[in-house]
Amino acid sequence: MTQPTATPGLPGFFDHVAFTTVASTNDEALARAADGAPEGVLITARTQTAGRGRRGRAWESAEGNLFLSLILRPEGGAEAAAALGFAAALAIADTLEPLLPDGADIALKWPNDVLIGRRKVSGLLIERAPGGQGAALVLGVGVNLASHPGDTPYPATDLAAEGGGLVSANRALAGFCEAFLARYRAWQRDGFGPLRAAWLARVKGIGGPIAVEIEGARFDGVFRGIDDAGALCLDLGAQGMKKVTAGDVYFTGPAGEDPC
Repeated sequence: MTQPTATPGLPGFFDHVAFTTVASTNDEALARAADGAPEGVLITARTQTAGRGRRGRAWESAEGNLFLSLILRPEGGAEAAAALGFAAALAIADTLEPLLPDGADIALKWPNDVLIGRRKVSGLLIERAPGGQGAALVLGVGVNLASHPGDTPYPATDLAAEGGGLVSANRALAGFCEAFLARYRAWQRDGFGPLRAAWLARVKGIGGPIAVEIEGARFDGVFRGIDDAGALCLDLGAQGMKKVTAGDVYFTGPAGEDPC
């Protein structure tokens, strides 16, 4: 691991610390948050040796892609964590859409994945730093810019493969930081309602069949959107509406299961 170096050029909210290699940018940010690092400290690395995604899954971390973790200290506990996920997913879409060819199908999938077509280009991991009331949240982001893994349990893709060209991690980082700060400030000012509406306008599959896996149990139903706290609304027909706060979503249809 090299010594960190501050990088200028990002909005003033961010205090950027760039590494060549770390085990995990989230682990680095969590350690700094536990030591009292303020909101806005941003950790990036060109590669990770132990990157991870949701539910402890490994996140392949090839050089040329974007890996970042951001320390945030919002009020609101679990509801704030959910809102940050929606804000970050929207910010990633905001960043990538101008880089893609016209007509590219960029969309969101609950809880916070970003898709191009039905292939995952980005993922998020939000973790709470150790501490009592007011403990920091760490937002981890991985975006496939130049390459993507081929052995995932769901289709993956990258920006270059979708016609976006070779975009540097630094350029994508600058775009994401600007877009995320706008979404974050708007949420702090206006609450979750406008953020929810913006996310619903981009989400894939509303009104269609999905399956949700929750700790090994599978529930098939119709995706009806999200509630005022960000929970997925799964219509189970005669069994009523199920609110899902954690789980894996799969799109289903006549062609069979299409996990994303």
